[in-house]
Amino acid sequence: MKSYAALCLLVAPWLHAASPIKALIIDGQNNHKWQETTPVLKKDLESTGKFRVDVATTPPAGADMSTFKPDFSLYKVVISNYNDFPKGGQWPEETRRAFENFVANGGGFVSFHAANNAFPNWPAYNQMIGLGGWMGRNEKSGAYIRFREGRFVKDSSPGPGGHHGKQHEFKVIIRDSSHPITKGLPQIWMHAQDELYDRMRGPGENMTVLATAFSDPETGGSGEHEPMLLALQYGKGRVFHTMLGHGVEAMKCVGFIVTLQRGTEWAATGKVTQKMPADFPTADHVSLRQ
Repeated sequence: MKSYAALCLLVAPWLHAASPIKALIIDGQNNHKWQETTPVLKKDLESTGKFRVDVATTPPAGADMSTFKPDFSLYKVVISNYNDFPKGGQWPEETRRAFENFVANGGGFVSFHAANNAFPNWPAYNQMIGLGGWMGRNEKSGAYIRFREGRFVKDSSPGPGGHHGKQHEFKVIIRDSSHPITKGLPQIWMHAQDELYDRMRGPGENMTVLATAFSDPETGGSGEHEPMLLALQYGKGRVFHTMLGHGVEAMKCVGFIVTLQRGTEWAATGKVTQKMPADFPTADHVSLRQ
């Protein structure tokens, strides 16, 4: 018979193996190609070995949304790849209240790229994402966030919310290197060709701007250092908001992949256990994974 000590050595790794974080991606409507980007999100998260990802797909635009009632309580974090722009459907009232309660009571939420266009008239959702764009957003939706003399300030000037110039490669600048999501990452790194969202507006409360990018007027941008990565608190819940990732090509950027993985872990657990990979982009060179 095996000794007790030997049995303990065999069993110990199993006992200490971390259970995967259960995550849910929501898609089904978007003015972006969610059918292509959701599989990438799922692959990127599951490739860490830390997540088990399900997908909940809403009925298509114009269809009855009353049946869309995912059980958020089964998950630690929800990733939205959903956008009702320009004529999509609102989630049912019951689903919206359930989602609010899920995040407020400690559930994690990740807003991916155009998910920040969604639901301009849902106050709780706009509190969660901090900043949003399009769908009629303007000064009544909240302020712009501007970087002035080394700090972020709110600018309540009248004007629309949400814009971008032509797609291009651009530098992402880490503005808070002490946060678990960005700790240890290079202060400046090149992101692959992507939409650079600018003039986003919203409540901007309980929000930390983790990273910005300069929206160059030469590419049709605002001339401002615009927020790209955000960390927020909503009740007891944590929210990671990435404005990166317009399509599959932009999502090949290692900077996008790593910040998505780390941001989702933080939203779910409050911690980041992942190390920076050797192929992370530098200040001068984009790094892609096929």
